[in-house]
This record gives sequence, structure tokens and C-alpha cells, in this order.
Amino acid sequence: MTTAIDHTFSIAPMLDWTDRHCRYFHRLLSQRAVLYTEMVTTGAIIHGKGDYLAYNEQEHPLVLQLGGSDPADMAHCARMAAERGYDEVNINVGCPSDRVQNGMFGACLMARPELVASCVAEMKLRADIPVTVKTRIGIDEQDSYEFLTTLIEQCAAAGCEHFIIHARKAWLKGLSPKENREIPPLDYPRVHQLKRDYPHLSFSLNGGLKSIEACQQQLTDLDGVMVGREVYTNPWLLSQVDEQLYGEAAFAKTPFEVVEQMIPYIEQHMQQGARFWQIARHMLGLFQGVPGARQWRRTLSERGHLPESGPELLLSALAQVRR
Repeated sequence: MTTAIDHTFSIAPMLDWTDRHCRYFHRLLSQRAVLYTEMVTTGAIIHGKGDYLAYNEQEHPLVLQLGGSDPADMAHCARMAAERGYDEVNINVGCPSDRVQNGMFGACLMARPELVASCVAEMKLRADIPVTVKTRIGIDEQDSYEFLTTLIEQCAAAGCEHFIIHARKAWLKGLSPKENREIPPLDYPRVHQLKRDYPHLSFSLNGGLKSIEACQQQLTDLDGVMVGREVYTNPWLLSQVDEQLYGEAAFAKTPFEVVEQMIPYIEQHMQQGARFWQIARHMLGLFQGVPGARQWRRTLSERGHLPESGPELLLSALAQVRR
């Protein structure tokens, strides 16, 4: 049985953002942050032509986030994830987009707690890694505390011990997913109430966290925090995680060092067919707040897409930043 991982700090799964190149880059900034894949559907894993479970060994601890609602398919994919070495698998019960609603997964599953619990139970039968659930606090007009706790209780009874709670309800009608990032307001007290009412379960809070100080404040009441867009736009924030949240020595010394460590990775993957921009785009925010950061971003953004671009462009952009 794989040992449960420490969820004190994790980086949110984000479609089109947290791919394997992004995760490798983030791992150079923190050795302790828990990394999540983008949401991958069961259909893609089972029927897709690509390898949707590929990752770099350096990424551990690593969680596969699954989108789906068929217990047999979810269990099959969880077993595949365990066999491939993933540390954990997470069920997406939070994404509000039309595409996931049509596929019967994401936030609409909050209205089917028994189905989510069935997925948890089947997944745990087939895979010897932890199964967790990431959910919103409600959907549309179904946003009572009892509505949320029904999902928590049924999934816990099926064997889920850790929940990531995005502290904003999902609007499945009338708001775009982008608008739903800001509307309605976040409700942190509701997540704190879950921890008080279910102290035997583990809860991480997701939504609106923008600093290490904000994370530390939440960790006085909860088991973990999950940060998404802030880490992506300001990745150097991660360099504080190991020291400030785990009490260990900081892993990354300077952002310049991180860039130099990325060069052999970029060279290797370009030799395997990757394009420079597929990797470098995740590094745009690395020097946020540092003199020369704008020139760094501009150099990469304007020329990174060109087919001839490679690691030398990274060095050229680096020369624009003041050490």
C-alpha cells in the first residue's frame, strides 16, 4: 500500500497549464509541493491514441486528476495510474465548464453523491493508491451546507479520506467558467466548518490564495492548501514553500539557477519532438517583480513560437534580467 502523501501545499490541476513540462519546472522550485496533472478523462486514457499518463520521474509526489463518472472506467484508470507509479488519484467534482457537464463529470457530479461514492469504492478496490475528491461547495441553487456534507459523508463511507474544497460554488448555468472564478464570493468559513464537523477527515482549501502568508493562516485550521493561478503567474512563490510551510531548507536558490537547470531538460525534449514554446511558456512569470522581467517575458513571447527557437533564446532572455 502506497503511503498517503503530505498535502500541506499542492498546486491545482489546471487544463492547458499543468502539463508534464510545467510540473517538471515547478519541481525545480519546490521538492515538497504536491503536483497534479491536468484533468484527464477516462475516455482519453482508455481509448485515446496518445499516452495520457506520461510524466517525468522527478515529479513525485504526483497525483492524477481523473474526469469521469462510470465507476468501472474510473476504477480501470485508477489501476493504470497505480501501475504507472502515480502516488494518488483524484476525482474532479469541481470543474463547471459545459464540456465536462456534457461528459457527466466535474461539478455537476455534486448532484450525484451516490455515483461519486461508487466511483471511490470501485477505484479503491482496483488500485492500491489513495483516492481523493476535489469539489466545490455547491452548484447553482443547491448550495446548502447539508448538500455539501451529503457528498462528503458518502465519499468518506466509500473510503475517501482527503477532500480538496474549492471554496466557491459552481454556476453551471448563466456564468462562464471564467466568470465563475470570481463570482460568487469565496466562502472559507464553510470549509473550516467541514474540518470541525469531520475532524477525522483531511481537508485542503482551494481558491483565492495568493501568498505564503495567506496559506499559513489557513493551515492553522485546515490540513492543506491548494494554489493555482497565482503559482502559475508567479512561480517563484514556490521557492518559499519548502522552508516556510514544511520547515525544510529551500530547494531553489535563485531563479537564474532554475533557468540553467531547465536547459538540459529542454534540449532533451526537443530532441524527442517537443517544441521550445511548449516548455518555455510555463516560465514567463519566473522573474515577476525583478528588474528586467518585462524584457524576459517579451523576448520569450515574441520569439518563443518560432520553429527555430531553442535553449539559446532562454539564455538571450536571461541576459535581459538584472542579477
